[in-house]
Amino acid sequence: MLSALCLQTFAQNPQPDQKAAQILNGVSAKYKALKTVKAEFTVKVENGENSTKDVQTGTIYVKGNKYKVQLKNQEITSDNSTVWTFLKDANEVQVNNFDPDENTITPSQIFTIYENDFLYAFIEEKKVNGKVIQFIELTPHDKTKPYFKIRLGIDKVAKEVQSAVVFDKNGNRYTYEIKTFTPNPALADTFFSFDTKSHPGVEVVDLR
Repeated sequence: MLSALCLQTFAQNPQPDQKAAQILNGVSAKYKALKTVKAEFTVKVENGENSTKDVQTGTIYVKGNKYKVQLKNQEITSDNSTVWTFLKDANEVQVNNFDPDENTITPSQIFTIYENDFLYAFIEEKKVNGKVIQFIELTPHDKTKPYFKIRLGIDKVAKEVQSAVVFDKNGNRYTYEIKTFTPNPALADTFFSFDTKSHPGVEVVDLR
């Protein structure tokens, strides 16, 4: 369901979309200036095979490459070395090594997925809930990735990512919508690790 905050160059497009580049550079400058981020979001998963939908709400915290995602039934925390997945109902935490897989989008990349190797194109601009949203479509150069298209919705005035829709090759669609955005909240590095002392009786399953 937002890893990093600095954009140097976009994909090497032989005929670059200058409007899209201008918009994305504005977003990059905004996020590059932030040390930490907190955002409340919803994620809607639409299954392409049977048209089922699943909607969850959550909160994400980002500090550099570190992140914490809080959902109703689980919490995912990473210090960019270890990933802790806490299953609340089972009172169990699964511990894994952080594995930066180029084919997946980590939660900390939700605001900056456009920084990877994409072709990009401006699609349209329209008003959504009183805000002017600019839509940009990203197509990965690497055709082996499990998704073939991402559509970003960017607040024209605030220069912030408001939504990201990921279209995967199995026909599934993942829609992330940012409901609230808080720049530079105070977040200690210890916030991005799992404290077993704060979870009495938790079962630790070390999968490393």
